[in-house]
Amino acid sequence: MADKLKFEIIEELIVLSENAKGWRKELNRVSWNDAEPKYDIRTWSPDHEKMGKGITLSEEEFGVLLKELGNK
Repeated sequence: MADKLKFEIIEELIVLSENAKGWRKELNRVSWNDAEPKYDIRTWSPDHEKMGKGITLSEEEFGVLLKELGNK
């Protein structure tokens, strides 16, 4: 049987939106399975126990994203 996914929200950065059921799309720094924290955009339940699909970005990837958005 597969091990349960382990995560820890290290830093809550931005709430991007919230739906009627209280689920929020957030930008956070999250450590997955005790690894170095990554920037993470996904939906979370109000208690942060459940999550939707999302995307994770390394420090380098997040820097590139910020730089390119600044050029727009």
